[in-house]
Amino acid sequence: KSCHFPCGVSWTSWTPDNVRQCQQRSINLQRHKTNSSTMEGGPASFSGTAGHVLTAAQLLVALTSYGTETNPKTRATYSKFARVDDSSRTWPSRLAMMVIYAPALLVALAVSHGLLPGSVGAGGLEIGLPGPTAASALMVVHFGKRCLEVMLLHRYSGRTDRGTPTMIGVFYALTALLICACGDQTRGNGGSAPGAALFCVGLAGNFYHHYLLAALRSGGGGGTRKYVPPRGGMFSLVAAPHYLFELVGWLGVALVVDHVNAYLVVLSMTSYLAGRSVAQNEFNRLKFDEKEWPRSRRNLIPFVF
Repeated sequence: KSCHFPCGVSWTSWTPDNVRQCQQRSINLQRHKTNSSTMEGGPASFSGTAGHVLTAAQLLVALTSYGTETNPKTRATYSKFARVDDSSRTWPSRLAMMVIYAPALLVALAVSHGLLPGSVGAGGLEIGLPGPTAASALMVVHFGKRCLEVMLLHRYSGRTDRGTPTMIGVFYALTALLICACGDQTRGNGGSAPGAALFCVGLAGNFYHHYLLAALRSGGGGGTRKYVPPRGGMFSLVAAPHYLFELVGWLGVALVVDHVNAYLVVLSMTSYLAGRSVAQNEFNRLKFDEKEWPRSRRNLIPFVF
C-alpha cells in the first residue's frame, strides 16, 4: 500500500514504524517548502488559524504597549515605578527581576539542549519543543546575560509586587519559545551574519549602559539613598540608551531568524520600551533641574525621539 501522507514513499508492508517515518518525512518536506518560499518570497510566517491568531495578538500588543507604558496608571509597576502597599505580597527586587528573566532562560536552554524534541503525535500533529537552532542559542545568550546582570551587576533596594514580574516572566518565556519556533521553521535562511553582528552590538551597548547605571549606586553606603542623574555613554543624548541597544539586539535576532512573527516581536518590544523610555524621561525631568537633566534630552533615539 502507498502511504496516504504526502511524503513520496510507498511500502509493500504497512507497519507503525513506516507510518511514523512517513509522518516525520512529511513534516520535514513541509519545512523545506517553507524554507524555499522564505528564500524566494520574503520572510516566513506561521500559517493556518493558529498562525493568524498569533499574528493578530502580536499586533495588538504592539499597538497598545506604548500607550500602556506612558500612562502612570497602567504601566508595569517594577523597578523605579514599583508601587507596593503590602509587604506580605511582595518580593525583594532582585528576586522579582529573576522571576522576569529566568523562565525565558530555562525555555531557551531546554530548546538548545534538545529536551522534549518535536515528535509526531496522534493524527500526524507535531508536538514538543522546537529543535535547537541559532535562534535558541541567541535566546540563551540574551536571557543568560540578563540573569547574570541581576545576580552580579545590578544593585537593588526595595520590594516589588509579585503579580507584575510573574506576568512579565510568562510573557518573556513565551517570547523566547516563539523565537525558537520561528528559528526552527526557517533554519537560518535569514541574514545570519548582519543579524549576529547587530545582536553583538546590542548586547555590548546594553551591558555598558547597565554598568554605568550600576556604578551610580556602587558608592553609596551610610544608609542614605540619593537618586542621581545617569551619566556617561549615550545618557547625555537620551534617557534610556540601554533600551535602544536592547532593541538593536532584538533586531539582530529577527534578521537571523527572518520570520514575520520574529519581526513582530521587535515591533512589540519597540512599542513597550519606547513607552518605558518616555516614562523614564518624565521621571528624570521631575526629579532633576534643567542643569542636571536638560528638558531637550530625547527619550530613546538621539535627536529623533
